[in-house]
Amino acid sequence: MIPKIRRLEIEWKHFAVGDATCERCGQTGEALRAAVGELREEFFSLGVKINLTETLLDKTRIAESNEVRMNGVLLDKLLSASVVSTDCPSCGELAGESTCCRAIGIGDKIFEDLPVELIKAAAYRALGVESR
Repeated sequence: MIPKIRRLEIEWKHFAVGDATCERCGQTGEALRAAVGELREEFFSLGVKINLTETLLDKTRIAESNEVRMNGVLLDKLLSASVVSTDCPSCGELAGESTCCRAIGIGDKIFEDLPVELIKAAAYRALGVESR
């Protein structure tokens, strides 16, 4: 399982007002940090460097909120997932108006926040290795 790519740059975009973000983005953030920790352990001996960058968005860019890119490729593309928009009361509260946010669909399941397993599956694909 030697990765084709020796570096994994992960960018996570999310809507924020001050230090606050919505519930679903907060859950994705927790899962991302956990997944990055696990991936760093798994790929440490192979010399793969993993970097997580957060890009905070204002209300005008809320459609990009909860978007994850790995080495420049959208997570949904790596997982062959569809992008859907669902009502997000938490973002609405932060934005001061009703709003819908980005989610992904895989099969018949919609993920409003991204779990560790999906993040890691996308990372393996971005690195060009089989998932464990």
